[in-house]
Amino acid sequence: MKYLVGIDVGTSAVKTVLFDEKLNKIRSETVEYPLYQPHNGWAEQNPNDWWSATLRSLEKATESVDRIDGIGLSGQMHGLVMLDRNGDVLRPAIIWCDQRTEKECTQITDIVGRDKLIEITANPALTGFTASKIMWVKNNEPEIYEKCRHILLPKDYIRFKLTGVFKSEASDAGGMQLLDIKNRVFSEEILKLLGIERELLPDVCESPDITGYVNIKGKFFGTPVVGGAGDNAAAAVGCGAVREKRAFTTIGTSGVVYAHTDKPVIDTKGRVHTFCCAVPGKWHVMGVTQSAGLSLKWFRENFAPELTYSEMDNMAEKVRIGAEKLLFLPYLMGERTPHLDPNARGTFIGISAIHTKAHFIRAILEGVAFSLRDCLEVLREMDISVADMSMVGGGSSPLWQQIISGTFKIPIKTPFSNEGAALGVAILAAVGIGLYSDVPSACDKIIRNSAPVFPENSAEYDKFYRIYASVYPRLKEICRELALTGK
Repeated sequence: MKYLVGIDVGTSAVKTVLFDEKLNKIRSETVEYPLYQPHNGWAEQNPNDWWSATLRSLEKATESVDRIDGIGLSGQMHGLVMLDRNGDVLRPAIIWCDQRTEKECTQITDIVGRDKLIEITANPALTGFTASKIMWVKNNEPEIYEKCRHILLPKDYIRFKLTGVFKSEASDAGGMQLLDIKNRVFSEEILKLLGIERELLPDVCESPDITGYVNIKGKFFGTPVVGGAGDNAAAAVGCGAVREKRAFTTIGTSGVVYAHTDKPVIDTKGRVHTFCCAVPGKWHVMGVTQSAGLSLKWFRENFAPELTYSEMDNMAEKVRIGAEKLLFLPYLMGERTPHLDPNARGTFIGISAIHTKAHFIRAILEGVAFSLRDCLEVLREMDISVADMSMVGGGSSPLWQQIISGTFKIPIKTPFSNEGAALGVAILAAVGIGLYSDVPSACDKIIRNSAPVFPENSAEYDKFYRIYASVYPRLKEICRELALTGK
């Protein structure tokens, strides 16, 4: 029997899962760590916290076995880890949700040009991406940049600590905004324009490639470590969204609609992200709504703390589609897809004296589903066909799944395994050590799903979605004026 490990370096914790060679879970272990916010809008973590948590979770998860045969790594994307010539951390990692780099995004766009940036990196300059973080350090901490000899992403720092190797892989490197997405290599043109030295960046491989071997004494010594994947690309493997027309949607704090594509399809308007995926030589396109599960959490914490999420679902289920003509725009944290507007704000529209708490809950569930459909509509506009949709993540409920199925007009299934990204990178490790010939065929043999939820009442959802889609263009200027008013 061979044993595989998936390590997922998340924003709040490292999760390590031990699997057998058929990818049945044996044990899972999670170790949390803090997030630091030294200023409003900043978000940092200590990479050594990730490493300590990785060692603890790896030891615990593998207590029952005397060896492991392959390790896959996943993690939060876009984070900036800077090391000196000795491999020591120079400053706290600036992570994906940090918002300090608005000026640097403008700087990058002015230097490179918006059209060229999208043509090469497949995305407009965004505060979350790694390139703007590097530019911020250059602009604000030049003494740190001068000492820097290695730039890594979060999961790739764990790779370095495990193996001593400086490497990344295409799915995660694509989120740095330095990669030539079509050719899956760092863009010499972008690096030259931004003044970032190529030797600071790791080599880039494909996700199932063996990148190195554990060099820590003990039972892990010599274990091969594969490239792995960024969190969403890893989750796609974990639910089998690895072929044309396959996709998944997830409701966590934010929401995602992710579709596999065999070609690098790019939205010239920059409304969705195109990245390399974990299947060698393939890509994915992804739309993001900023406040999916966050919207329901916000409402519960502020207006219904006495209710469980299950009780909220039961209340909403008794309310008719359309929540008695109450609509919700879930823009509590600005919005990415399709508006790309940090000034967008959440809105209830159509409130009347008939509405109760249950109507507001139903409106939130439907508003998030409509926001996710906005993502799907952009994909359809790009001629990306979706026939097979999975739903993953901890935020979805049976009612929400039914609402989304009806809104999307697509059957939706859920994987039996809830290990997501950790399962995905364990599958990559299984391919890397030769247990399976390639990623799609491995997923065909491993991934099992529930019976699909079929769309119901789609015509009724369509009526309200059409109105929903027309609201924000009318409110955009008002949101901008609000953002500029007062402190």
